[in-house]
Amino acid sequence: MAIILGDHQYGKAESRLVRIYRDSPRHEIRDLNVSTALRGPFEAAYLTGDQSKVLPTDTQKNTAYAFAKSKGIESIEEFGLDLARHFVADIDPVEGARIEIEEYAWERAIVDGAEHDHTWLRKGQEIRTAAVTVGASGEHVIGGLKDLVLLKSTGSEFAGFLSDEFTTLPETHDRVMATALDAKWRYSSTAVAWDEVYADVKKLMVKQFATLQSLALQQTLWHMGTAVLEAHPEIAELRLKAPNKHHFAYDLGRFGIDNNNEVFTAADRPYGLIEATITRDGAPDSGDAWRASAGLA
Repeated sequence: MAIILGDHQYGKAESRLVRIYRDSPRHEIRDLNVSTALRGPFEAAYLTGDQSKVLPTDTQKNTAYAFAKSKGIESIEEFGLDLARHFVADIDPVEGARIEIEEYAWERAIVDGAEHDHTWLRKGQEIRTAAVTVGASGEHVIGGLKDLVLLKSTGSEFAGFLSDEFTTLPETHDRVMATALDAKWRYSSTAVAWDEVYADVKKLMVKQFATLQSLALQQTLWHMGTAVLEAHPEIAELRLKAPNKHHFAYDLGRFGIDNNNEVFTAADRPYGLIEATITRDGAPDSGDAWRASAGLA
């Protein structure tokens, strides 16, 4: 029986990189977590420990910091493309590169009623993500966000479901619906206004969550995805993951107090986990777009 080495890659995960633009009195900040992975004929490193074709992971880290200065960070998608293209085009024998980036948002401090030029507060909303792959199957960009916490106090139902001898959940036509959305979308092009599209995709998904009279979280995900694909022809598919953050009306009746869906216990686990892939008919092949490295984006 033969034993063979399968798919492999190596890189530097989670390099924390902060780029501050100081070329005017009003500074700008980009706060990233960058992971790199290289793919190619690196079998000898695994099988015999031969490092002659291995670009050190420390070098990959240094390249990210150097590019933050020399290339700048207009968007995390473009920054990822710059890094991946460099590793594939300039480093022999690299055949493919995967760059995964998380971006942490900041907002300007307000001092005496005005935005401060060089002080920020960390924003507590979602983490923006990008995953860039350059290799034999082409150039692929996946935009995304994670931990976008959403809650609406009505406009959600769950009824008519299958039941058996172990079913205890009551039907409801008025419930709190909450989630921490993880969304990733694959672009079919690299000629994209990255920041503008990201902002609009988020806006469209939030609108669907808010306005749809939801019969199930599954239905909400479908409407989120279709709204995005209808508005953005440059997006080929979305992959959505939504934990159902359950809120149960607390039993106050035992104390003689009415609770008309006003006081809840928020259960952090266990939780329902709803996932969906929503794809445009005739979308280009994904190639290696979804082959992860650190798995952070």
